[in-house]
Amino acid sequence: MQNISSAAFSDTKPHYELLDGLRGVAALLVVWYHVFEGYAFAGGTLIEGINHGYLAVDFFFILSGFVIGYAYDDRWGKSLTLKNFFKRRLIRLHPMVVMGAVLGAVTFMLQGSVQWDGTHVATSLVMLALLCAMFFIPAVPGAAYEVRGNGEMFPLNGPSWSLFFEYIGNLLYALVLHRLSTRLLTGVVVVLGVALAAFATFDVSGYGNIGVGWTLDTVNFVGGLLRMLFPFSMGLLLSRRFKPVRVRGAFWICSLILLLLFHVPYLPGNEVICLNGVFETLCIVVVFPLLIVLGASGATTDVFSTRVCKFLGDISYPLYITHYAFMYLFYAWLIEKGYFTFGETWQVALCVYVWNVVVAYLCLKLYDEPVRRWLSRRFLNKRK
Repeated sequence: MQNISSAAFSDTKPHYELLDGLRGVAALLVVWYHVFEGYAFAGGTLIEGINHGYLAVDFFFILSGFVIGYAYDDRWGKSLTLKNFFKRRLIRLHPMVVMGAVLGAVTFMLQGSVQWDGTHVATSLVMLALLCAMFFIPAVPGAAYEVRGNGEMFPLNGPSWSLFFEYIGNLLYALVLHRLSTRLLTGVVVVLGVALAAFATFDVSGYGNIGVGWTLDTVNFVGGLLRMLFPFSMGLLLSRRFKPVRVRGAFWICSLILLLLFHVPYLPGNEVICLNGVFETLCIVVVFPLLIVLGASGATTDVFSTRVCKFLGDISYPLYITHYAFMYLFYAWLIEKGYFTFGETWQVALCVYVWNVVVAYLCLKLYDEPVRRWLSRRFLNKRK
């Protein structure tokens, strides 16, 4: 998410409860965004309502950099080795990657194993796509195992693209970034920030927004790397330079800010400057780092807030990585019935939304936590 999943802190360090909660809020907003993406996809229009929901991914990346830096930076050369780090990250991330791929395969076959244009896909290709997704091998647009036919890197579970870049970020952190001095890391962050700002402001992708990275064409791959590299590195830098800024009610304030930012209307621009890109750059470069600082500075002070943050943090990664399998079914239903607005289908949309939260919780308790406990005992000699 972290991308979204990276709030796996050190064994001996406390969680940032508010950051856990904010990760969950962002995950809920992603699901809400994808509901409205369905209406746009079915009707061939721009996404309306929660126009900038894809920025949750950029928020996840900066959160990932922060918590990984916090958890591991001071452990290299002491209790942490490269092998141990990679085992920890795989145990934290990959069980739900597999679950997301399996659910995607199931829902694709429930749709009749057909691409969006109606072309039937052989079961053998669906199984190949599933195998590739499990081993995190992305699909090249147009490849036979790119089964849905719309260019997704992981056609059985589209949001896995961000985990693909998360893995790259983790690899770079372990091999390079953690070795950089704070001064050098600051320089890297500045250069990457300028590159990301230029990419978004001058609309290099031609999308009119920064929602890139989900496919393997050249622009998307470069854009996806920038979307991960800057916020992830910024998060690392924040973890090193962090100084608390106490604000009462920080969780609720930060949650409201995310909600408002994601609902800002699409901003049209001219041929030179993309105003939408300027807005999104400000969100990623300025606002999101401030939210991370505020979230890391605060702590829950009542039972209700503590429970809310824990629940949201717990379900955030399972929700993000499993929900899109059911969105595919929702999109297919919208297309079949010719429904293009929330007003026509709000009851179904809300049921889909609640269903995804329930599935995420069940996956967490019945699969993810037990599997991670077993893997930890088997490969990390841990009891928890």
